[in-house]
Amino acid sequence: MNISSIVIRSLAEHSENLVALLKESDLCEYHLHDETKIIVTIEGEGISEEIAKLKKIQKMDHVISADMMYSYSEDELDREKDKIEKSDGINQWLNDKSKDAGLINYAGDLKKKI
Repeated sequence: MNISSIVIRSLAEHSENLVALLKESDLCEYHLHDETKIIVTIEGEGISEEIAKLKKIQKMDHVISADMMYSYSEDELDREKDKIEKSDGINQWLNDKSKDAGLINYAGDLKKKI
C-alpha cells in the first residue's frame, strides 16, 4: 500500500469549488486548504495507481498544479527492514549496548563507516 500527500494549487476564487470537487471524488482524501493551496492524500496498491490518480487530479477544473510532496510505500519499508535484518553485523552493532553512540561519525552512509 502506498500513501502520498499532494499539494494542489488554484486561484483563490476557485479554491472552494475545487475543494468540493475533490471531496466528492473517489481520488483522494481532503485534509485542509487556504486561499490557494489544498492538501490531500492519495492511496494506491502501487505507484502506478497513485500516478493515475494524480494525473486525474491534475486534469480537474481550476487546478493550476498538483504535485506529490511526500510518499510512503509499505512494501519499500518492508524491503529495507529485511535488508537491515540480513546485513552483515550492522543490526547487531547498532543494538550492542556496549557501543558508544557518540563515537559514530556519520557522513551520509553508515555502510562505509562501520
